[in-house]
Amino acid sequence: MLKLDFHPSGRHFLQIPGPSPVPDRILRAMSLPTIDHRGPEFGALGLELLAKIQKIFKTKHPVIIYPASGTGAWEAALANTMSPGDRVLMFETGHFATLWQKMAVRLGLEPEFIGLPGYEGWRHGVQADMIEARLKEDSGHDIKAVCVVHNETSTGVTSNIAAVRRAIDAAGHPALLIVDTISGLASADFRHDEWGVDVTVSGSQKGLMLPPGISFNALSPKAIEVSKAAKLPKSFWAWDEILEANQNGYWPYTPSTNLLYGLNEALDMLLDEGLENVLARHQRWAAGVRTAVEAWGLEIQCQEPEVYSPVLTGVVVPEEIDADEVRKIIYERFDLSLGTGLGKAKGKMFRIGHLGDCNDLTLIATLGGCEAGMKLAGISLKGSGVAAALDYFAANPLNRAV
Repeated sequence: MLKLDFHPSGRHFLQIPGPSPVPDRILRAMSLPTIDHRGPEFGALGLELLAKIQKIFKTKHPVIIYPASGTGAWEAALANTMSPGDRVLMFETGHFATLWQKMAVRLGLEPEFIGLPGYEGWRHGVQADMIEARLKEDSGHDIKAVCVVHNETSTGVTSNIAAVRRAIDAAGHPALLIVDTISGLASADFRHDEWGVDVTVSGSQKGLMLPPGISFNALSPKAIEVSKAAKLPKSFWAWDEILEANQNGYWPYTPSTNLLYGLNEALDMLLDEGLENVLARHQRWAAGVRTAVEAWGLEIQCQEPEVYSPVLTGVVVPEEIDADEVRKIIYERFDLSLGTGLGKAKGKMFRIGHLGDCNDLTLIATLGGCEAGMKLAGISLKGSGVAAALDYFAANPLNRAV
């Protein structure tokens, strides 16, 4: 049995798809003394943060910052735009899409959950044609929003959000487009304004490289206008008071001051590197890890190469093997944490995170732990994924934009 004071030598390898490792630079920023959140220094910080975060979402419109988890931002997106009994169309791509649908039920909405059937449906992205067909049937425009997950953390599938917007427009439907990019932001390409998203939901603990505890709603003018007539109960989540206070860099309640220090540092890191460079290295890491999985002779959870996630890769183990037992061996022998299979994928696969504060050698070590652990678990591998990834990274250096 693992002791609570278990502290092996060396750094723990946190290779789950979030929370991701927090860089020392951000930890140092968070350790600064807490300041008065009503004072002038904080107001200046707030205005700086609110301007920088717009660049990450690629929007010119307001971004709400909550002292909450991504789950809170899910609720905020619905509570600010919906009224009791409203119908919402949600697409099932995995565990987190399912949890969001359950939240909608608990909030008193009437979600319609569509998707491809069974476990296989969790191996594909959002099918925009299915959304378009359903909206065309809704001649009375009873459906008030379409809710989809951009990067489904449970499966390693990054859906085409621009295609969903085109589907809504092709149907001539006024429904809002609400998107969860909790694990996609700052790791996978996301364009709030260009893709016509009305509310984007995200969190701090993935590509932004922060601890959990901050979440976001990026808003469109249409969403703000709709919120003025929305009747779901809300107080803490209400946009109107936050937007008013944000004009001067403040919040209507106590914000998470030290986490905001960390957010400011994270935004500087991302913007100094250049967001396009950040996205390019994530794509490269993902390709290297997939090369390893293919060399092992194992399946990738995502079955559509065009929507492979740059954030994580789901590795499907042979049917006779329990993926959670493999993860347990890898953790206990190599101090390496991998993501578990969730919901319909439980026991079938494990997830390798390749996001945030990472590099080639981090991933080579991670793949080494996976390879050794799978062999110890009795999985017969076709070849060496470590060698394949090394060759891939050597042959494909990162070309950085100026």
